[in-house]
Amino acid sequence: MLEHLGMVGVSWRQGGASSLAEFTLPEESVADRLTAFAAAHDLRELSYIATCNRVELFFARRPGAAPADLREAAFRCLTGHAAAPGEAERRLRAWQGEGAAEHLFLIAAGLDSACVGETEIVGQVRAAIERSTALGLDGPALDLVFEEALKIAARVRGETRLGAGRVSLAEIAVDKLRERIADTPGTVALVGVSPMTERTAVSLHEARIPLVIVNRTLAKAQTLAARFGAHAQSLEEFRTSPPAIEALLSATGAPEPILREAALERIAARTPSGRAPLIVDMAVRADVDPDACGKLAIPRVGLDDIVAHAERNRNARLTEAGQAREHVDAALEKLQERFAERYYGPLLGALQQRYRRTAQEGINRLLKKELKGLGEQERLAIETWCEVLARRFAHIPCLGLRGLLVTGPEGSIDAFLSGLEPEFADELRAALERSSRLTETRQ
Repeated sequence: MLEHLGMVGVSWRQGGASSLAEFTLPEESVADRLTAFAAAHDLRELSYIATCNRVELFFARRPGAAPADLREAAFRCLTGHAAAPGEAERRLRAWQGEGAAEHLFLIAAGLDSACVGETEIVGQVRAAIERSTALGLDGPALDLVFEEALKIAARVRGETRLGAGRVSLAEIAVDKLRERIADTPGTVALVGVSPMTERTAVSLHEARIPLVIVNRTLAKAQTLAARFGAHAQSLEEFRTSPPAIEALLSATGAPEPILREAALERIAARTPSGRAPLIVDMAVRADVDPDACGKLAIPRVGLDDIVAHAERNRNARLTEAGQAREHVDAALEKLQERFAERYYGPLLGALQQRYRRTAQEGINRLLKKELKGLGEQERLAIETWCEVLARRFAHIPCLGLRGLLVTGPEGSIDAFLSGLEPEFADELRAALERSSRLTETRQ
């Protein structure tokens, strides 16, 4: 039932968080790359999830399309170049059918993150399906699976303790900044306007730590700064005339470092405490040149360091993950049923209509020949009784068909139809074709 779903991706487990940079699409090329990938491989629906923990492609093939290993094609799509022999299979993982849906559910629930139970992933999953919609790459399959994934995330947050405490990579970064400011009080600069910097700003503002919001576009920095009573500065001004700060967190999507040696020298020269500033670099592609930090003896906490810290606490949090996993398993069972209803509802409806029509034809003959002397009320009572009986008879094969759709082997529906009289089988196949055309129209 879910065989047309697939997923290909890479997470922090394959080479660490820093290796994700190679697979993260530049923002300006996301639309073109995804659209071309979908067209080249006849994918009806496609979504792209990119976080500091993972890069994933979730897709739905057209009904009847043969499953294929798309890791080499995904490698080219994400990196912009072909993989060496065996490289795509070694570096990318792939899931098929129910396994793909399960993997997405685990991601949304925070069970497959370096920081188990992290809360930021929900917004990132929602943003992925919204991007697909904007690009015209969504459809009934993605809508259904992502809808269930977000419901799972909500249930996990509301009904388990998995999300209790500091379970966000941003919060781990905040702890690093707080430790520094507790030692050398002063201002923290947040570079980039992103969910990561926004979440950090909320936590630091609650701790009454002064902030400077820096962004390439000054207007965006000013909008975020206004929420926290902070100072705003453009990135260019910050690089040439930095304010006096004790620490800095950067999280942008820039393709290369935005703070290099000259800018870091100016920042370090103005630190009020006289100590080198603390740099927390949360970007997948480094925002702050690591080599320059080493040369200037500036402490830099990179994304790999943050993920490693989260991973050390991972096993302890997994003890609380059992109930969350139960939600995932229950949702997978429900997903099968919802797909069956969505895709094969017209077939079941046609089957019920056939039972009702056959019963009506029989009762008409009976009333015309054997019971033609009945009054109007008696005729109506018999017709109503016939309608109810037809529905009850139709209910039994409909239940059986639902069972075949959810748990039966591939080809079960064709096998069922081949056992019917040709005219009836053609009628039901026509209903399936109408369902398929309706699905295509929704694209």
